[in-house]
Amino acid sequence: MIGSYQLYPSDCIEGAHKYIADNSVDLIITDPPYGIEANKLHRHYHRHEEKVINGYVEIPREKYPSFSNKWIKEAERILRPGGSLYVISGYSNLADILNALQKTDMEEKNHIIWKYNFGVHTQKKYISSHYHILYYTKPGAKVTFNTYTRFGPAEKDNENGSLNYQDREDVWIINREYKTGEIRNKNELPTKLIIKIMQYSSMEGDLVVDFFLGGFSTAKVAIGLNRKIIGFEVNKRSYDHHIKEIEILKPGYLIPNLRESNGKVPVNQRKRWSEPERKKLKKRFLEIYKKIKHKRETIRILEKEFGRGYFSILNQIERMDNPIGD
Repeated sequence: MIGSYQLYPSDCIEGAHKYIADNSVDLIITDPPYGIEANKLHRHYHRHEEKVINGYVEIPREKYPSFSNKWIKEAERILRPGGSLYVISGYSNLADILNALQKTDMEEKNHIIWKYNFGVHTQKKYISSHYHILYYTKPGAKVTFNTYTRFGPAEKDNENGSLNYQDREDVWIINREYKTGEIRNKNELPTKLIIKIMQYSSMEGDLVVDFFLGGFSTAKVAIGLNRKIIGFEVNKRSYDHHIKEIEILKPGYLIPNLRESNGKVPVNQRKRWSEPERKKLKKRFLEIYKKIKHKRETIRILEKEFGRGYFSILNQIERMDNPIGD
């Protein structure tokens, strides 16, 4: 334990049982061991690992199903109702993790694909350059999901596409971080990936847990975004190296560099359309469209007039009886 952060050089299953109360955690982000002899991968893929911290603890393939059941059961226990779990996994043992999750009462929200750069080069099959991110929540209370924390509902790209929509699609393109010449772990999650998850699924002051600290990416981002953190790492060399970095981090250090969202939500969002409002919408749509002859821009104008989102207005227009005489 260091300061107010509970980071332990211990096994996550034993550690969670000892240090974390039932229904007390807001968010879990974790990247479990490969289960594919990751400590020997460099022999096959010609990786230079002079700067990689030794002592990576692998889980034998035959023990992976039981191991997954145990730590995921602990994750369910400590997660509060309405809390969120993100498991980042390759495909080799994905079935074991999914099977373990299906034995819980947690609910699947998304199966996200994280596409990254420099996948493992192959010649006899397709190159693997993605991971799976399994997003689950614990039922029983309102789930924290900050829809407009990164991009507001009206923010557009240069082609007038919704930035919020693009950011919340379930395929994420986030590059790994190059750390040439730096001491590092065998596999470290990029800061941008953890920031994105933490922004959407937690609030300042929330308690975040990482069962497998590894390169301490989750811990560093949690501190940088003013979250509390509990984590476990069995590799003592890795723990001793990264805990020194944690000691010098300033709480909230990442916040000044976050993109500021124009998160204004339409005033009438989720309200039912009344019949008088629909009639008014049809009248105004025809008036504006006759002048500018552009359907999308007409809807943009109507968004402000009616305090509704783009797709809410579009749905109403598509239900109208031939509104523009097509």
